[in-house]
Amino acid sequence: MDLFGIEIPAWIVSTVILTLPALLVLAVYRWLIRQMIRLAGKLSETLQIMLMRARAPATGIVLLTALSLALPLAGFERGVADTIGQLLLVAYVLTLGWAMLSALDFFTDRYLVQLNADTIGAGADLAVRKQVTQVRVLRRVAKTMLIIIVVAAALMTIESVRQYGVSLLASAGAAGLVLALAARPVLSNLLAGIQIAITQPIRVEDAVIVENEWGWIETINSTYVVVRLWDLRRMVLPLTYFIEKPFQNWTYGSSQLLGTVFLHVDYTVPVARVRAKLEEIARGSKLWDGQVVVLQVTDVPTNMVQLRALVSARDAGQAFDLRCEVREKLIEFLQAEYPHALPRQRAEIAAAPGPGPSDGRPREGRASLTSITPADEKRAQRA
Repeated sequence: MDLFGIEIPAWIVSTVILTLPALLVLAVYRWLIRQMIRLAGKLSETLQIMLMRARAPATGIVLLTALSLALPLAGFERGVADTIGQLLLVAYVLTLGWAMLSALDFFTDRYLVQLNADTIGAGADLAVRKQVTQVRVLRRVAKTMLIIIVVAAALMTIESVRQYGVSLLASAGAAGLVLALAARPVLSNLLAGIQIAITQPIRVEDAVIVENEWGWIETINSTYVVVRLWDLRRMVLPLTYFIEKPFQNWTYGSSQLLGTVFLHVDYTVPVARVRAKLEEIARGSKLWDGQVVVLQVTDVPTNMVQLRALVSARDAGQAFDLRCEVREKLIEFLQAEYPHALPRQRAEIAAAPGPGPSDGRPREGRASLTSITPADEKRAQRA
């Protein structure tokens, strides 16, 4: 093509014919979407957010549509036109998948926002955590499955790799078998995620003990779970762990917990007085929830008595702090009021035989039961 005496290659002309209408359509669309977003802001905040979220994928769809309509008019050679058309088709499928992922994120995010707004301060913390866990896990599962379907559909549009798309989608043939074997850990965790979302053995912010470590469920992803440990370390575990192995969930039915404190004391301990002191400590603590405070003699091992104190708290963290407070104050109470009730070791001491006072017969041995405290042992060692 000649333009002012300059020979312009045909492919440049075809490219201009292809891209110029698309750019004009894109400019008109961007102006139109800005006006729509401005108008939506006056009518509904939700509608405005939805349009803003959809703007990027919608721009891609409009641009690809304009390019597809202009392609027959561009005058490319048949082979080049077929290749460009194939690329546009693949891009169109991927952009539709992008739009569906954006829509999924928008609706689930709006549901979570509405859920928190409706239930905050209503004492329904457990119900909120249940629904948040279900929505987040199922959303990740749905996004993973949607990505697999979109990628498979894009591959199926290309003749040379169509069989891989079919294998990915239907898990059929040798390529599908290899893919299924390679993706077995991912698929097993995906199925575990669905099971966890339905049965909910764990929820977000549940207090758990896993691998002898205590912490909270911080994040439940599509293939793994992040546990925030008590010292702020993070433990990452596959979802299948919570299906196949035992673990402790301290907030499964309720966040309320019982804290246990064991004391080993002497037989002379006044149990009733210690029980009254425990009730006094619980009533004076901000950590006690006012439900349970019990002191019981649970065992009598050798030379001592085992006391078990039970106190209740609102959650796992407060239960741990309350146990420490009760343990410390009961020990202080026994040291100040009943030091003889602290643990003691008893030993039997027999007198050595010797001659009698008058008849010359050996004196009979006499036995006495003496109480030896740790302080007595130290004094004897120093002597």
